[in-house]
This record gives sequence, C-alpha cells and structure tokens, in this order.
Amino acid sequence: MEKLNLVGSFNKVETTREHNAYIHSVGRTLTVVILGFLCKLQDIDEIHQWAEEQRTREFLSENFGIYTIPSCRWINEILSIVKPESLNEVFIRWTAEMLPKFLDGLTIAFDGKAICSTGKMSTYDKPLHILSAYLCESGLTLGQKTVDEKSNEIPAMRELIKLIDIRGCMVTADALHCQTETAAVIIDNGGDYLLNAKGNQETLENDIKDFVQDEILRAEMEQEQTREKNGGRIELRTAFVSHNVTWMEEHLSKWQGLLCFGAINRRFTTAGKVSDEWHYYISSRKLTAKELLKYARNEWAIESMHWLLDVHFHEDSCRTRNSNSNQNLNIFRKTALNYARHYKNETKSKTPLSKLMFACLLDCHKILDIINFH
Repeated sequence: MEKLNLVGSFNKVETTREHNAYIHSVGRTLTVVILGFLCKLQDIDEIHQWAEEQRTREFLSENFGIYTIPSCRWINEILSIVKPESLNEVFIRWTAEMLPKFLDGLTIAFDGKAICSTGKMSTYDKPLHILSAYLCESGLTLGQKTVDEKSNEIPAMRELIKLIDIRGCMVTADALHCQTETAAVIIDNGGDYLLNAKGNQETLENDIKDFVQDEILRAEMEQEQTREKNGGRIELRTAFVSHNVTWMEEHLSKWQGLLCFGAINRRFTTAGKVSDEWHYYISSRKLTAKELLKYARNEWAIESMHWLLDVHFHEDSCRTRNSNSNQNLNIFRKTALNYARHYKNETKSKTPLSKLMFACLLDCHKILDIINFH
C-alpha cells in the first residue's frame, strides 16, 4: 500500500453543487474529518476543536498541506454536498488495499442498521437505514448502501455485491435475503451463499424441516456439536449437514448452485430451564457440519461493528439533520474503524481499538503509522 494521499483522494469525490472556497477545499475539509474520527472524536464540534489546537495545526500543515482550519459551519456545508455514493467508492478502494491477498473461504456478512436518532427528526420521513458488507474474519467493512427501510435491503444487497469483490467468499445474511435472485447474483459474482430459510421461503423451509426432523434421515446426516457457557447460560449448538440434494428437485431449478442443505439446533439451559430453536439452511458449497457452524456463527460478527459505531462514536445519538451528511459521517466512522482494525490485525497488537484511537489523539503522528501501514 502506497502512502495514502487523503487530500488528493477526497478532491475527486463528486458534489451535488459547486462550492466557492479554494482555501477550504473538499479534499482538505474531509481530510480533517477522517483524521478526527481516527482520534475517536465523536462529532464535528469536537473535531474542529481538536484541529484548532496548535500541535494539530502543525501536524496538518506539515503532513497534509492544510494551513487553515475550516469552521464547523463550513465542515457541515461540505459534508452536506458530498455525494455519499461517490465517497463510498473511495472507501471501497481504500478497504480493498487492506484485504488479505487470498479471500477464499472467508465470510462476508450483510446486515442493515438504522441510525436511531433520525427516526425522531422531522427532516426524515423514516429512520436512516444503512446496509453494510462486512468481512467477518478481518473485522473490516467492505462497503455500504443506504436504503429507505428494512424491506428495501433486498435489492440493495444485490447492488452492493456488484460493487465489492466477493470471489471465493461465503456470503451470509439474515433470512430476509433468502431470495433466489440474490443467490444467483452471489454465484454470478464468484461467491458462495449460506442462506437461512425461514417464513419468506415457507415451502423450502418446510421441506428441509421435514427431512431433518425425520430421525432416520437425520441419523444419516453429518453432525457436529459445540458447547458454550456464558454466565449462567449454557448453549449447545448441533449442526446437521447433507449433500444429498437429489430429492430437492423442485428447489434445484430455482436456487442456482444449490449443493448442500443443513440445520442448526440451539439448545439453551438457564437456571435449570431448557429451550431450543431450529434454523434451516441452504448453501452453494458442500459444507461440513463444522463449517456450517462456523459460517453461521460468523454472520453475527457484523453486529460487533454496529456496536462499535455506537459505543465509540455515539452514532445512534447523532443529531445531524442532513441525510447526505449523516451517510457521509457513517462512512467516515467505518473508515476510522477499518484503519485501526487493519493496523491492529497486521501488527498483532493486543491494544483495544478504543485505546489505539485514543493514542492518535495524544500523539497525532500515530495517525500516520496507522493510515500508511503496509
């Protein structure tokens, strides 16, 4: 990875209209914002205050050619006119340079998150909902797409798949995305799918359920089991897998690449009380039972990214009323997390992400170590 030219990259993003301030260009303004987020700052007021400090001014002028600091008003103005789709393209290119050389066998999870505070603002008809793609093993967000509401995630996921490289990866998502067209898009773009068959695919779910719940047939399936204890709760997960899909003739014509089906039983024991639940899956890869457990578990990793956005940056409390600004801030938060995570992964550091970003606040030159790490 070559030394990152933040200002140059940001100067290429598209805006909704012309702006007339040469000193505070788009590139310089957005550079200040991303560097502030790398220091774990939470809003534009904090970033502006940090940038105005003498030691930060010297750092910005020496390393990024930023000699004057834009005001809060100007930063918000720039954020409101930058097209999120264009900024997302920059984000995807940067993230691609952080990825492992070989992606085969890794998991990409797709999931949406609403920014809660936008649901209470008069400027939004509905809460701002953003779908993200997440490389689970590396903890890196690969890209995102804004949707009007949860149901619109379905076409958005297909569009996002085409923007990122999924070749060789296992693509997972919640049951909403168990769709024949989504499966086809994944296969056509070089990935494999693991999809959870639930109510929206009732016939498919029931057929797999009937097979798995037949004790004679289930005994012939490959099995794997894990047991976890968390506090007073014990969770026993049992996976069942079969590559015998010849009986699924009705479904084989609909689901491109279908090679495997399976189920996971989750049994919970809490204070002597036992409950359980079943989940049924189809996949385009001939999985082992152990792999089914792994990929199904990996799908939940994306929730940790959503948690970090709120814990470190208080995203759900963000009061930004402009939709473009909110989307762009979401991209910047994920960019900061990506760079910190990449640095942590590559250096094998045991330092928590929060302390790593706080170190950037204490010493600006730590930022250079992180964004230019090879």
